[in-house]
Amino acid sequence: MHQVFKLFRFLKPYGKKAVLSLALLTGVVVMDLAIPRLVQRVIDQGIRLQDLRLVLHTFFLMLAISILDTIFAVGNNNLSVRVGEGVARDLREALFLKVQSFSFGNLDRLKTGPLMVRLSSDSAVIQRLVQISLRIGTRAPLLMIGSLILMFKTAPHLALTMVPLLVVTSAIIAVFSLKLGPLFLTLQRKLDALNTVLQENIAGVRVVKAFVRARREAGRFEEANEDFTARNIRVLQLMSMIGPLLSLALNIGIVLVVWAGGLQSIRLGNLSTGQIVAFVNYLQTTVVPLMNLVMLTNVWAAAIASAGRVNEVLDEVSEVLDAPDAVALPAGGPLRVVFENVGFHYRGTSDEPVLRDINLTAEPGQMVAILGATGAGKSTLVNLIPRFYDVSQGRVLINGLDVRRITQDSLLAHIGLVPQETVLFSGTVRDNIRYGCPQAPDEEVVAAAKAAQAHEFILGFPDGYDTHVEERGVNMSGGQKQRLAIARALLIRPSLLILDDSTSSVDVETETKIQSALEERMAGRTSFVVAQRISTVLKADKIVILDQGRIVAEGTHRELLPTSPIYQEIFASQLGTGVDGELG
Repeated sequence: MHQVFKLFRFLKPYGKKAVLSLALLTGVVVMDLAIPRLVQRVIDQGIRLQDLRLVLHTFFLMLAISILDTIFAVGNNNLSVRVGEGVARDLREALFLKVQSFSFGNLDRLKTGPLMVRLSSDSAVIQRLVQISLRIGTRAPLLMIGSLILMFKTAPHLALTMVPLLVVTSAIIAVFSLKLGPLFLTLQRKLDALNTVLQENIAGVRVVKAFVRARREAGRFEEANEDFTARNIRVLQLMSMIGPLLSLALNIGIVLVVWAGGLQSIRLGNLSTGQIVAFVNYLQTTVVPLMNLVMLTNVWAAAIASAGRVNEVLDEVSEVLDAPDAVALPAGGPLRVVFENVGFHYRGTSDEPVLRDINLTAEPGQMVAILGATGAGKSTLVNLIPRFYDVSQGRVLINGLDVRRITQDSLLAHIGLVPQETVLFSGTVRDNIRYGCPQAPDEEVVAAAKAAQAHEFILGFPDGYDTHVEERGVNMSGGQKQRLAIARALLIRPSLLILDDSTSSVDVETETKIQSALEERMAGRTSFVVAQRISTVLKADKIVILDQGRIVAEGTHRELLPTSPIYQEIFASQLGTGVDGELG
């Protein structure tokens, strides 16, 4: 319950509409309670006494009340929809912005599938809670209380006979509510698992087809789907039992009223037909709200489960935050990057360090290349510079400032990054290149594309720079996507450029042209290049060899070739051997 109340802050902007909605709902309740009294009046004073004038007067009064009741109900529904949709919109936006603020470490722990469910399904559950609460949240208890009072006022002896029945129905609701709460939480977790399998297969459908694993993936999906379906059936079965049980209780109550009321009317004559009819109506308006409360209870049970999952995201604290005394990195000028005794391990996996005792300096204007086997820690090393992760020990300095004492926005404003996994967004080619600098003029876009060796293939498209890029860039080759990503990074003219194995899908000739363009465009600027191909790093000012998270060699190509066995092995396996490092 506490988790739901924590989300009530999203209701505050719509407080006036919510209050007006509840006021209209209260008016509906008052008019609903008035109808049985008027029916009693028609029967006892109009029909029994054959007073046609009173019957017509009461008829028109009931008609007016019904019309007003309808207007109030429509107004209540309209406002509840507006409030519910507004709360859901704000909640989705808050979740989206929160996810955007997370560090890589947070995103590693909170998986994509569950995050998507929280943004969609869990937000929809909260939206439904708001709407249902505004529609029946006050109506059900007010109807119950009003009906009970009027039942006692209409026929006190009959009302006393109904008390045990109302206690039994209340107990039924309480038992089912206690059972449904944990089931709704499990149901959302099963939806997480289903959505994860679905997301993985949609994103990786080409790999699935390439390895002829459609049958296996269909089995995984079927298992998750069956699990979710079975749990959903269990929830719906329990929910479906409540209505018939309450209907049975209502029908038993009506039979008891007719029997006991009829006997009292026949033997004692102190109970009129109109009183019995009115009492039956009030009994119905007592039990029917109980059914509404069951629905509301179900919604609350689901909302409590979903609210806990939503608050888990909203309460998550980013592992990378600006320090209270953080300063902005001054604009312009070259950057000097220093790693001092840096160690790092990923949280939640193991305590085994990924990086150990890293001491490395990149002087302003230098190109530093990082080589090493898969899993050596190359990408992890460069991810520490823009603070995608914070070091576990030691520190990373830029121009003498610890990156943890630099504001993240000013730090990232100096860095151009081409990640290992190329990401393009739906839109035009021009929009993707301009992503980091939306106001860049066309001539700068073209210059960046030429430097990345992308201009020629872009002009080969029918629409050139206005060519539409499909979702995840599926209408582009791997090499084309990488070159567009390089152009995107170059357009912002970064003081520090990080290329994380960003030319792996490009042929050697194109890669050589890109390197030449980078030398010209990044003159006087610092760059880090993570590479698998040694041809990428031959001209680097400093080549760093990583092995099992440690720097095992450092120097230029000519310095490392005669002194580093690992570098010699890499060079020989890729380029062959030759005198003084020249190709043989």
